[in-house]
Amino acid sequence: MNTPLPASTDPQALSAVVFDWAGTILDFGSCAPMGAFVRLFEQFGIALTIEQARGPMGVAKWDHIQALGRLPEVAAQWQARHGHAFGDADVDRLYEVFTPMNAAAVADFADFIPGALEAVAAVRARGLKVGSTTGYNRPIMEVVTRLAAAAGYVPDNLVCAGDLAAGRPSPLMMWRCFADLGIWWPATVVKVDDTEVGIQEGLHAGTWTVGVAVSGNAMGLTLAEWNRLAPAEQQVRRSVAAARLEAAGAHYVVDSVAELLPVLDDIGRRLRGGERPQR
Repeated sequence: MNTPLPASTDPQALSAVVFDWAGTILDFGSCAPMGAFVRLFEQFGIALTIEQARGPMGVAKWDHIQALGRLPEVAAQWQARHGHAFGDADVDRLYEVFTPMNAAAVADFADFIPGALEAVAAVRARGLKVGSTTGYNRPIMEVVTRLAAAAGYVPDNLVCAGDLAAGRPSPLMMWRCFADLGIWWPATVVKVDDTEVGIQEGLHAGTWTVGVAVSGNAMGLTLAEWNRLAPAEQQVRRSVAAARLEAAGAHYVVDSVAELLPVLDDIGRRLRGGERPQR
């Protein structure tokens, strides 16, 4: 009889789930970074809408600030207000202000998404490893991880924006997860994320991807705001958010991580049948 391979080395068995943080595990609606970006640009005399602030969500925060400053409406305001075109030196200035601002804000949005802790516990009960990547940098994550650990969430690893030469949508942070977790086969990993670039991060690394449409940035509502919507309006907005994640290439889209386990069952079945994730 052949001895079964450990999950991390068996190409036909799931080995790990890699979760994003804000909008996926905690901070329903991914509100902490959005508010910080709006306040940041206000501090420099620039009006930024919530929709604009959410646009590049999921990328490293330095890159996010750069993308916002390049928006035509924002670039015009910056030129008029500061007398020069928005450049990388300005990104550096704003980033220095942003990091402590966002670190202070995350404590107000650290509640876990309903069902998240239970989903993670069920993942571990299946013998799978729990990895994590984030668009937050290390100083911000020092605050987030402390709050999360106090509530019982400690993933097996953490890869932050800024840890490597490039962040999302590149696969580098996922590759670091593979190394940290001892993963041999990318196709045995599931990436769960609420942003398009987070989905692309998983795709570029060769993993299965699951988008969370309601709890994250694609929807952009707090839990209370979501619950106040009439069912018909919820469905309309759910469809729009899901379409964004599907367009980014998500293999599956669910409302939140609370619905993850049936997806893992299906992926496990497909892996055993010889299927591999397609980009």
